[in-house]
Amino acid sequence: MAKTKTHTRFVCQQCGRVSASYMGKCPQCGAFDSMIEEVIHDESAAKKNAVNVRGLTGRSEPQPISKVGGEAEERVHLAIGEFARVLGGGIVPGSIVLVGGDPGIGKSTLMLQMAMEMAKTQKVLYVSGEESERQIKMRAMRLKNVGAQQDDSLSKTSKNSAVPLPDNLLLVTETNLEVILNHVGASQPDLLIVDSIQTVYLSQLDSSAGSVTQVRECSSQLRELAKSSGVSVFMIGHVTKEGNIAGPRVLEHIVDTVLYLEGDRFQAYRLLRSVKNRFGATSEVGVFEMREGGLTEVTNPSEAFLAERLVNAAGSSIAVTMEGTRPILVEIQGLTSPTQFGNARRTPNGVDFNRLLLITAVLTRRVGLKLAEQDVFVNVVGGIQIDEPAADLAIAAAIASSWKDLPVKADVVFIGEIGLAGELRMPGQMVARLREAQKLGFKTAIVPKAIRKGEEYPKGIEIIEVRSLDQALDAALKKS
Repeated sequence: MAKTKTHTRFVCQQCGRVSASYMGKCPQCGAFDSMIEEVIHDESAAKKNAVNVRGLTGRSEPQPISKVGGEAEERVHLAIGEFARVLGGGIVPGSIVLVGGDPGIGKSTLMLQMAMEMAKTQKVLYVSGEESERQIKMRAMRLKNVGAQQDDSLSKTSKNSAVPLPDNLLLVTETNLEVILNHVGASQPDLLIVDSIQTVYLSQLDSSAGSVTQVRECSSQLRELAKSSGVSVFMIGHVTKEGNIAGPRVLEHIVDTVLYLEGDRFQAYRLLRSVKNRFGATSEVGVFEMREGGLTEVTNPSEAFLAERLVNAAGSSIAVTMEGTRPILVEIQGLTSPTQFGNARRTPNGVDFNRLLLITAVLTRRVGLKLAEQDVFVNVVGGIQIDEPAADLAIAAAIASSWKDLPVKADVVFIGEIGLAGELRMPGQMVARLREAQKLGFKTAIVPKAIRKGEEYPKGIEIIEVRSLDQALDAALKKS
């Protein structure tokens, strides 16, 4: 019988680079102390010459594309509307979804809420490697009972009684993937939730759970399970301190959909963002509010973000940003203060730091605001992150309003990208942005002047078209 030889190698836990010897700094990603030793077992000659039958359907056979069944599978209805929106309209049978986010942001809570909703019509297997079955049940009872108490349609007697949990929701605490697959074969669930992929391991691999090799191989086998059996798989993934999902980058290529749950832990609002989706639009966003009864859908996020706005306050403006296909109105606050240090500070919260430097430079050079000796602070209310340049004009208006101590008109929204020459450029999906502003009662929109091709602006809102940042500030900060 041929003997199996072993040797060691060192694998970077950040990027997956393999090295024959240990290195303190990975030459590929630059991470320090990330090379972990792994033991590799060489396959015998008999195994090398054997036909590998591992795959989605065992032994595959090529067939003409014209003979492949092309009927579109219907998505499984998901009662959580914001979640279904991000997924593209519902759960695709046989898909594998990766959900990431910071610790304590609400990933497990959202997955448990989805499991309880789906268990009303399907069989769900919830596998946890971090909590016991009793702990999961305690959280489920809290979410269910608090949610029932918040429902005004229930009577007083039913509010005081405990709400029964669904029998189709199966719980198990397990980290061995072989055992998990045996549970799947025995229970035959329609939906499998793994919390989290970094705690699952394969016994034939010598590396520890959460390593690059374990995460890659476990994810690959879960993908094969989803594609061959039609079971929808949801995996929760940990994130690094940089905000990326821990493990190799290939993990995001293995799955069909990658979702990030974002937000400030000290704020109530959470954003579920899609960064990859093979069955729907990318960059789609669902908005939730964290309450005692779990994550609650926010069907009108613009109204929620503007609910506590202080009207006619200097340093406040309204931006219309696009999150996927949805326009969202957010309040941007700006504050300028004489610096107490040698170098003035630029402090953004919710906007890109380099973008803030660009806007303050244009305000200083093209508009004439003396910001060289002013500390500039910019904050996006609600704890959301704005990445698109269409909010440049609103950021500039908030800073100029604070510096001049003149409030922006209360019924004005700003849409436009700022160039280095002080000119304004037209962003995309302008009509959808204006319709959302009009629906929320805003009367005026300051936008860049550009040639419109075929699309007409809504009639119920006044459009002020300007060519430069100077003209936009004159129209917005004019004393009444």
